[in-house]
Amino acid sequence: MSKLWILTKQVYKQKIRSKSFIFLSFMYVAIIAVVIYWNDIANLIFKDDPIDVALVNETDVDIKTIFTSNEELNFSFPKEPIENLHKQLEENELDAVVTISELNSQLKADIATYTPLQLNAQSTINSYVEYASKIYGIQSVNLSTSDAEKILNSQPVITMTNINEHVAGKSEGEKTSGLFASYFIGIVIYFFVTTFLSMITTDVASEKGSRALEMLLVSVKPGTHFQSKINGILLVAITQFAIIIAAIVALLGLKDISSNSDASSLGMVETLIGELSITYIIYVIAFIALTVILFLIIGALFGSLVSKVEEASQVLTPAMMILLVGFYVMISGVANPDTLLIKVFSYIPLTSGMVMPMRIGATDISPIEPILSIVILIATVVLGYIFSLSFYKRSVLTYSSGGIIQKIKTVFKVTTK
Repeated sequence: MSKLWILTKQVYKQKIRSKSFIFLSFMYVAIIAVVIYWNDIANLIFKDDPIDVALVNETDVDIKTIFTSNEELNFSFPKEPIENLHKQLEENELDAVVTISELNSQLKADIATYTPLQLNAQSTINSYVEYASKIYGIQSVNLSTSDAEKILNSQPVITMTNINEHVAGKSEGEKTSGLFASYFIGIVIYFFVTTFLSMITTDVASEKGSRALEMLLVSVKPGTHFQSKINGILLVAITQFAIIIAAIVALLGLKDISSNSDASSLGMVETLIGELSITYIIYVIAFIALTVILFLIIGALFGSLVSKVEEASQVLTPAMMILLVGFYVMISGVANPDTLLIKVFSYIPLTSGMVMPMRIGATDISPIEPILSIVILIATVVLGYIFSLSFYKRSVLTYSSGGIIQKIKTVFKVTTK
């Protein structure tokens, strides 16, 4: 068994058995569970009784079919005088009284309360009133209520045809699915990279600071140690990613079993994935893997620069800042994935893993653009690996103080190839 495989196996076992890995995996699963079951949790903990709203209709418009009760609002249509209803407000028997009347050929609504309503309730009541106002406006031209609702609820049938045979345009559904999938992928890359970048940096720095690395490198070449760290942490990342995927599938399956609804959560996910092309999925896997590997290479290099683990956060700052910038650029692309900013950052190797999948999934780009971006990323990984391996051999047993630039200068000053 080669020394590389022995060291890789040791790093992998050490990390997956660590309390930090177990806690982080448990935290990810807990967050996923909260997201999936949020509606049930919110209904159980935060659900309030529906708000009682009395409607007084002083017009000829039939509003009973418009103001329908739901889980948040309970509408009633009393025939009592306004004074009695206002008294019920004071006695907390009602939460709001809405009086519908006419003013200058327009619909007027007066919302009376004793205790101010919450924003959501106000917005919901206002939306009902706005809809009733449109019905009123249509009825003013002598249309029936059913005809008015048919006009307001009518939806056009939209089809898109691209006559350019060389460009395969995506539908709105495909772009929307690609946008949501890319947003999820960007978040996964950000959290994975920050977690494992810090892990490999502090791991190398702790071995170097405790002088254990000096004894290890007596029998193992620095290059072998460098490769084993990257391989071991990469296997840990793959394991945690597999745990997350398994947790999502299991929790969605359990929700479908326990739910009384006909809608299937797993079916919705399958529909979303069905909107994505095989090419897109291949690109996503490639970008995730290459981005994680690139930052692991950087993390191992940074760890070899410091003399003790306390200095790890100092050298990690530049990489974290670049990663954070890429994350915010990716988030800005949710509103509009076709901006120049998105296009530029989709080619920068340190950020392309988060940004380019969004362009692939949510825009109509030529096939050459993602290929060019991934070629640049592969070239960066290869060159970064060669440079980092060479520099690692010099820096891993070099101890110096000062900032990053000073440490690099010291390495070149006191070492030779």
